Amino acid sequence: MRNQDRSVLLWIVLALAVACGGGGGADDASAPAQADAPAADPEPSAAMPAGTATIAGTATFTGTPPPPRPVRMDADPGCAKKHDGPVEQDALVLGDGQTLANVIVRVRSGHPQQRYPVPETPAVLDQVGCRYAPHVLGVQVGQAIEIRNSDGLLHNVHALPSVNGSFNRAMPPAVTEFRHVFDEPEAPFRIKCDVHPWMGAWVEVFDHPWFSVSGADGRFEITGLPAGTYEIEAWHELLGTRSATVTVGDGESGTADFAFERPATG
Repeated sequence: MRNQDRSVLLWIVLALAVACGGGGGADDASAPAQADAPAADPEPSAAMPAGTATIAGTATFTGTPPPPRPVRMDADPGCAKKHDGPVEQDALVLGDGQTLANVIVRVRSGHPQQRYPVPETPAVLDQVGCRYAPHVLGVQVGQAIEIRNSDGLLHNVHALPSVNGSFNRAMPPAVTEFRHVFDEPEAPFRIKCDVHPWMGAWVEVFDHPWFSVSGADGRFEITGLPAGTYEIEAWHELLGTRSATVTVGDGESGTADFAFERPATG
């Protein structure tokens, strides 16, 4: 009876295996196909919007400029030796025809609201001749600023933002550079050197790439804009802000010129 029970049990197992589709291989056409798992949503891209429009112009100073004020570097003979003659202050730099340097020109409104790619190339702020070069700098959120000491002298870099964290870092002659990143957009703030009180620079942090700083010829240019209407704002550390509205189409170049004048004194 024990052998017969085993035989009956074996037949039952085989029958159940056939009924459940057992033994079907990978090529079994009767096997139901499994649906692909849904794809995960992609991360939001940081691609630049395609744009071919340009806004350019010139910043100028109107009226009679104040007499130049030389920078006195006698307190540090090492600084004084780096210049053959008088050094004028950086706050008001005029070119031929009273063109105005160191004006930050920014797209204030009208640009697409999105996350933009962070430039891989760092912005550079050098200390050369016991002055900051450039005097005015624009960077994007997350973009590194490479701060250099090309003087071979003791400096310290004291950043004074109000939104981003401040820092104060000594740069003895052996420290030739370091990098810093600002994480939030912020209006222009000052960077100074406590060792040399005449040294100062201004930095603005943007959440978009559409900004420029005028050179000694007063010229600025903002490229790669999508077609649209933009409010353009120009800022100078002593002379305040000016604004203009510019409409540009694809492939077009719009103009925004800004005239600054000396504030009236009471």
